Amino acid sequence: MIELKAPFKNEDIEKLVCGDVVKLSGVIYTGRDAAHKRMINAIYNKEELPFDVNGAGIYYVGPSPSKDNQIIGSAGPTTSYRMDDLTVPLLERGLKVMIGKGKRSEEVVNSMIKNKAVYLAAIGGAGAYISHAIKKCEVIDYEDLGPEAVRRLEVEDLQLIVAIDSYGNNIYEKGRAMFAKESQ
Repeated sequence: MIELKAPFKNEDIEKLVCGDVVKLSGVIYTGRDAAHKRMINAIYNKEELPFDVNGAGIYYVGPSPSKDNQIIGSAGPTTSYRMDDLTVPLLERGLKVMIGKGKRSEEVVNSMIKNKAVYLAAIGGAGAYISHAIKKCEVIDYEDLGPEAVRRLEVEDLQLIVAIDSYGNNIYEKGRAMFAKESQ
């Protein structure tokens, strides 16, 4: 298991290989569809973003409300391709880590290669388990979006899988090819 600390540097990202299991610690941010639309509009309008994306990681999550004595409610990953049309401008500004579930578009993968970024997969359906790795949670912008507001998360030992590395190696394609080979 590889320990990965935020904020992220190119040399950290370049060491990761598709299929690696990582334990991520540090500060990451949340954002889903509505937050991404606002961030991209801010970029086009030359406005400030809710956080400095350079060297940052974003988790595609809309957590459920927290109960008493909880830092955050269930925090399972959102299907990532929903952000694909809005991802490249963030990668061009230095976003290094994206966390979610499911495949990514060819355009996003090409931008990941160009900008030295990785896509980490969180296990869908494990939101309650994932929430235990979140040690602090604070809404920092777009509060009107409710669960889709941008949050600053402090995480410790969040376990994830490198689904697509900065060289374009893709676990979804590798897995399919391995299964097809074994079936013959």
